[in-house]
Amino acid sequence: MDPGDLRGEMVDSLEEQLSIDEAVALAMRSVPRQEFVDDAPYSNRAEEAAGTTVLAPETVARLLTALDVDSPDGGPTDRDGDPRDDATTADDTGDILVVGAGVGYTAALLAELLGERHVHAVDIDRRLVYAARSNLDSAGYGGVLVDARDGASGLPEYAPFDRILVEAAAISPPRALIEQLSPGGRLVLPLGGPEQTLTAVDDDGDVIDRHGPVAFKPLLVDGEQRGRPARNRTVREDTERQEEPGYFAKTGWEQEWIDWDEQLRRR
Repeated sequence: MDPGDLRGEMVDSLEEQLSIDEAVALAMRSVPRQEFVDDAPYSNRAEEAAGTTVLAPETVARLLTALDVDSPDGGPTDRDGDPRDDATTADDTGDILVVGAGVGYTAALLAELLGERHVHAVDIDRRLVYAARSNLDSAGYGGVLVDARDGASGLPEYAPFDRILVEAAAISPPRALIEQLSPGGRLVLPLGGPEQTLTAVDDDGDVIDRHGPVAFKPLLVDGEQRGRPARNRTVREDTERQEEPGYFAKTGWEQEWIDWDEQLRRR
């Protein structure tokens, strides 16, 4: 079957299961997911690719709907982010940062919605950065900027961002990401430990919306690349705690997030 028909069937199935933003659905019908996932790219399940887990299409649709982007005319744009053909102009979303680039599929959808020059992505794993760049180029979105960074630190050189999407869980929103939001901006991420909720917060760090339960791996900090203990902590936490026994010790949820700057100010 033609890949375009497969994409259409995938999105039709998703729209029967959940409420998807119309522009997001149109972008999912346009972006060739086979450039990012080799095995059954249009099945609604998570897949393994480039040594990481690629989110299921349903999860991606929920993330992007929660992100609430406004593209010109409410639909896809050209490469520069301008509305296609004779579409009207809307109060569109500006620059976006994706924390946890993975293989690049989410960034490609956002590039389809807003134009490549508006989309930036970071990942702590350099190998995934290379994979995402290659996949995006093959899919026709090579203008998306992808860099190797500690995601909790964001991408300050290109801030502020109207939207920030974090594809990893944290106990609380990383302060650096909140500071990189534009006034009126929105940060979307899974909040919680073993039990997580897809949450949207504003540029003050206040929760403005919740979008149901999710299950993501923890947000890593520098030095916690693949194969190492995942702690979801600030870089100054004592590393010896990673070997302590406990039900959640291996996944890094044994403690709350420690804000060391705040602790030091109290002294």
